Amino acid sequence: MRHALLFFMLISGLGSVAQMTSTQGNKGRAFVYWGWNRAWYTASDLHLKGYGFDFTLKHIAAQDRPTDYDTKLYFNPSSAPIPQYNFRMGYFLRQNYSISFGMDHMKYVMVQDQTVKINGDIHGTETGYNGSYADDDVVVSDQLLCFEHTDGLNYVNLELRRFDEVWAWKKVKVALTEGFGAGVLVPKTNARVLDNERNDEFHLAGYGIGAVAGLNVTFFSSFFIQSEFKGGFINMPDILITQNDGDRADQHFFFAQWNWEIGASFRLVKPKQ
Repeated sequence: MRHALLFFMLISGLGSVAQMTSTQGNKGRAFVYWGWNRAWYTASDLHLKGYGFDFTLKHIAAQDRPTDYDTKLYFNPSSAPIPQYNFRMGYFLRQNYSISFGMDHMKYVMVQDQTVKINGDIHGTETGYNGSYADDDVVVSDQLLCFEHTDGLNYVNLELRRFDEVWAWKKVKVALTEGFGAGVLVPKTNARVLDNERNDEFHLAGYGIGAVAGLNVTFFSSFFIQSEFKGGFINMPDILITQNDGDRADQHFFFAQWNWEIGASFRLVKPKQ
């Protein structure tokens, strides 16, 4: 997270020093891009409640699960959604401002076999975890819990961004971009809680908010590459975990992403003369 703060400070500082000028010709253009991400998450308290259990695991650590690079996997349309990816399409309302809609497909994997504090009750299960707990240490084995948003942690969101051109040479333009957004989380959660069968459905689980800053390099006014850092907060109070109606988990945490993207833009509305 220290790197995230330094990145945002760098972008803000460049904006102040460069006295940025309008990005010419953007108004009325649409754009679309596809990219990939690495993600990081803060520890979170994970509360699980259902038939025979109501307990909280404190400060659960989690990580992403990047897919090993393979050109056929990453660039084949049929398999491209398997890695962690970002998709976005948008429109420039003004020369410097765009509004866009997209999805950040992250993967969230709880670290297995970590030792955490447990509070709550487990009763009537065919496991060795029956009992009442009050800040007791527990090893999170796969008999107690496996918990992943790997299909994935889907953040569907709207963003408002500003673009400022800082350098241009012939057919190449470089711009800084920053903005903020908000949206909903629609994860497909792979969870095994005690001896319950897992649920395997997409579900509206909560919301997220975030901010983004990045660097955009455009070629011939139509094609671009972009690198950006995004950070924010996710709150999911309604996570499906088992096949039993009413069994739910809830958690909230901060996240960070480092994204790499390739895209194209095109004129959608002809500017007024």
